[in-house]
Amino acid sequence: MKTTASPMSVAFAGISNEQDFSYGFRDFLDRFREAPDFAMISDEPASLKDALNDDGLADAYLASIAAWLARRHDLPVPDWAVGTARALAKPWFAAKTHKLRMVLLQESPVEFRVRNLFVSANALSRA
Repeated sequence: MKTTASPMSVAFAGISNEQDFSYGFRDFLDRFREAPDFAMISDEPASLKDALNDDGLADAYLASIAAWLARRHDLPVPDWAVGTARALAKPWFAAKTHKLRMVLLQESPVEFRVRNLFVSANALSRA
């Protein structure tokens, strides 16, 4: 019987603003890269849609992150991140200009595109 939540679930528990989400995202990504393990992404994080009032943007982003990390590290994609249950109804672009949006349409990783998120190919890069 599993008694502890995955680090992803813990990292995003209690998030109430965009800044906390950003910190949690960067911290989680750094920790995952130190020791990639399916157990880190296995549990579905609680929905942040109501807390952040973002129409599900953070929820879609978390599913995209989990699926992308799993693929990148030859791990199974967690059940909660399969499919489009955490997808946006309308496309969201990480850029405002038309030209940059066209670039994002081309280079956004598939794990993000299927959820209507359009980010740069290096969106999950950390220095």
